[in-house]
Amino acid sequence: MIRVVLGHRGTLVRGALAAVLSKESDFDVMAELDRSDDVLSSVRLRPHVVVLDPQLPGKLGVEELCRKLTGRGVLVLVDHEAIAATSMALVKQAPRIGLIATDATTNQFVEAVRDVAKGLPVVDVRLAVAALRAGDNPLTDRECEVLRQVTTGATAQEVARTLSLSAGTVRNYLSRILAKTGARSRIEAIRKAQDAGWI
Repeated sequence: MIRVVLGHRGTLVRGALAAVLSKESDFDVMAELDRSDDVLSSVRLRPHVVVLDPQLPGKLGVEELCRKLTGRGVLVLVDHEAIAATSMALVKQAPRIGLIATDATTNQFVEAVRDVAKGLPVVDVRLAVAALRAGDNPLTDRECEVLRQVTTGATAQEVARTLSLSAGTVRNYLSRILAKTGARSRIEAIRKAQDAGWI
């Protein structure tokens, strides 16, 4: 049996992925989680494969989470609409981690999980090429996460609540983001980051 942990922010998507895997006789979906911290704690269940949403909320960004999930396979699901935002740091971790686009078929997804469990490389070529074209992102995982939250119009206090941070910490992140992007405002920082494919 291939033991799988699912980490996805969307309840419906997470449930659908679990249902797809549960139909297969060789999979055991051990946990369905919506925070990166919980995914890291799930290693005690000794999963063979951890399937991740790259925008999974929590104290750990997905890049750091992937680095900490040593000794087990990791498959990251990347939205085909956000291919340009695929982080170089994630691509550089391939083939240790697998990358698959969310527009893959259910059969491709199932086979990708099996391949990752066997230690075989799984890398969607479109994701890798787009990430390489995007260039190195000067923003950290957490800064990208904060900036993505700001794109929704959320205030520093709302971002702080969503990401389990203090409002002061969020303001510090925003100051660093402005400095790194050379932007004069949050809106300009968002535009520059989106144009560069960082978020």
